[in-house]
Amino acid sequence: MGERAVPCVGAVVRDASGALLLVRRGRPPQAGRWSVPGGRVEPGEDDAAAVRREVREETGLEVVVGPLLGAVRVPGPGGAVYDVRDHACTLAGGALRAGDDAAEARFVPVADLPGLDLVDGLLGHLTAWGALDP
Repeated sequence: MGERAVPCVGAVVRDASGALLLVRRGRPPQAGRWSVPGGRVEPGEDDAAAVRREVREETGLEVVVGPLLGAVRVPGPGGAVYDVRDHACTLAGGALRAGDDAAEARFVPVADLPGLDLVDGLLGHLTAWGALDP
């Protein structure tokens, strides 16, 4: 049996100070670890719609979706592979609060990222894509 690709998106959002929006995952995979907000693309959604919905559900914030920064493939359960496309986003409103499957949501200074329990590969990918540059 072959792998089953699950389309997913992520949002790379930085505030005026340059801090990165992160959520602590409340559910598997990698529950308890920090990641950018995101999740599955629902039927009928394009990437931008999915990014806006996921950010709103997980953080209470509204974003304008910008360009694709990069994509990663993350192994999932039962032979599934999460095909995650991360987009740069700009804050557009809302009030920060954890919701949906996020146990916690906050803006984290880039200098503090190496000290957090981030999901596998996140820091390396964001760095390689230039997403953490000032």
